[in-house]
Amino acid sequence: MYQRLLALTLGVSVLGGCQHEHHHTEAIPVFSVTSPLRQDTEIKDEYVARIHAIQHIELRALERGYLTDIFVDEGQRVEKGARMFQVLPRIYDAELRRAKAEQKMANIEFKNTRMLARKNIVAAPQLAMAEAKLSKAKAERSLAQTHRNLTRISAPFTGLMGRFEVRLGSLLDEGELLTTLSDNRTIWAYFNVSEADYLNLKSKPEGEKGVPVELRMANGKLFDQPGKIETIEADFNRETGNIAFRAAFPNPTGLLRHGETGNILLKHAYPNALLIPQSATYEILDRRYVFVVDADGLVSQRRITVAAELPHVFIVESGLKPTETFLLDGLRKVRDGQTIQFEVKDPAAVMAGLEPPAE
Repeated sequence: MYQRLLALTLGVSVLGGCQHEHHHTEAIPVFSVTSPLRQDTEIKDEYVARIHAIQHIELRALERGYLTDIFVDEGQRVEKGARMFQVLPRIYDAELRRAKAEQKMANIEFKNTRMLARKNIVAAPQLAMAEAKLSKAKAERSLAQTHRNLTRISAPFTGLMGRFEVRLGSLLDEGELLTTLSDNRTIWAYFNVSEADYLNLKSKPEGEKGVPVELRMANGKLFDQPGKIETIEADFNRETGNIAFRAAFPNPTGLLRHGETGNILLKHAYPNALLIPQSATYEILDRRYVFVVDADGLVSQRRITVAAELPHVFIVESGLKPTETFLLDGLRKVRDGQTIQFEVKDPAAVMAGLEPPAE
């Protein structure tokens, strides 16, 4: 009897112990919330740019003949008026000598006729004919001299020589390409802007012209001279929906050359912007939402409009007030209308934690 009572007592004790081990309370999760951060913000949009010299021309032969002299070299800077090429001028030399001789003969004839006219030996019309003949001879000499000058090709402006397309001794045809010449003391950067960005620029008080821009070169470094937008094309491209802008940059050291590429950096200022982490938002059918949490912990789904985007950060245009708090984490663990426990985190500390660590 005693042994049966003892066994029963032990059984009850073991059962009670098992019930005690399985009876525990699950921890209630605490979610992090914060408010938007207010601060002045600047965003730089990048556009692929094509770089052009302010003047870039082709130099071509003006007359047919053999190329007898080259006075410059590829890549050389030449001054305005400097001799560059000389085409064999034998034919034009001969024409010029003939024109000079004819002018001399016409001049002698005119002087003789004028002398005879003064003595009333010849009539006035004959003197007029001699004078006209002399004028014609002068014009022909001037034309021959012009043809002779065209065999000498000089720099029309100060610039950099391009690659030679001909070699010494080449037989040139009229209009044949010799080389190119670029004035890169100022460069133009052409870049395409979307219709939305174009309208945003036009809405600024200063308009699109005169807006300061920067140039990121192909090596990733910023060009050390500031630029500004000077002009835009008249029409949008129907295929791309873009319109071409032109920015000008001074190039005093000649670092930039015709044909390079780079990226135009266009600044957009957002004074007193409302900043939130991108990770605190979610998207449904191309619309972006956050979970707003009130003082009692009630969660409400709220649609927001994003004005611009930074790394890990959205600039909120509408849908969220500066004083409201929103859910930072656990977005998939809550639902609209749920009440949660939360802790408030400082907005500045939250944003600082989003920045990538310095290398």
